[in-house]
Amino acid sequence: MTSSSHSRVAPASLPEPERRGSPLSFNRAIRSFVEKRFFRNLISRTGNFSRTKWLGIHIRQNVMDLWTIQETIAELKPDVIVETGTLEGGSSLFYAHLFDLMGTAGKILTIDIQKQHNVSHPRVTYLVGSSTDAGTIEQVRKFVAGAKTVLVILDSDHHREHVKKELDLYAEFVTPGSYMLCQDGVMDVMPKLRYPDGDGPLPAIQDFVKEHPEFQVDHERCERFILTHHPMGWLYRKPV
Repeated sequence: MTSSSHSRVAPASLPEPERRGSPLSFNRAIRSFVEKRFFRNLISRTGNFSRTKWLGIHIRQNVMDLWTIQETIAELKPDVIVETGTLEGGSSLFYAHLFDLMGTAGKILTIDIQKQHNVSHPRVTYLVGSSTDAGTIEQVRKFVAGAKTVLVILDSDHHREHVKKELDLYAEFVTPGSYMLCQDGVMDVMPKLRYPDGDGPLPAIQDFVKEHPEFQVDHERCERFILTHHPMGWLYRKPV
């Protein structure tokens, strides 16, 4: 589906925060505390979703985020999904099976620095290499050539510098009206998940949005189920 052939409304911005000390502000603070406490327990109980599987293959994703991804793929019906961070192959297999169920001609290019799986699917092309190498970027450019709708999902090295570089490099592949999903900004929100040697994805996303006015955060999609591993992660490319 091209950006001109569907009539989805551009994501709305969040309302301005309430006055500090107001009853509504106090209620939101209490709700935020409860949400964070529940989320911490959920992450602890599930091993940060490390045991989540799709048809027996490790997918290692927050299941609520997976549902949002499914809804987005069904809405956009992208010709191509570009994924960085193949890991055990569960995510790309999940996307391929969604295409199978929808009966569309979608295909996936998934990239990782090393092969760590034995998964295969005819819709999926597996590319081994650094996601930010010039040679890799050129292969991505060739793969998406001619595609009307491209969805990009970034889930490789989560250090701030690497994420920012990926965001800058892969932005060109996102078609207007589609998304770039930058995963795991939760690392910068939950102390136990933070890198000991620096920032994670969230500051990189904030820097990227400031520098790229053609993108905006779709807060509604990010907060679809309140508890998310991808705060500010759904980056919508505005129609031209």
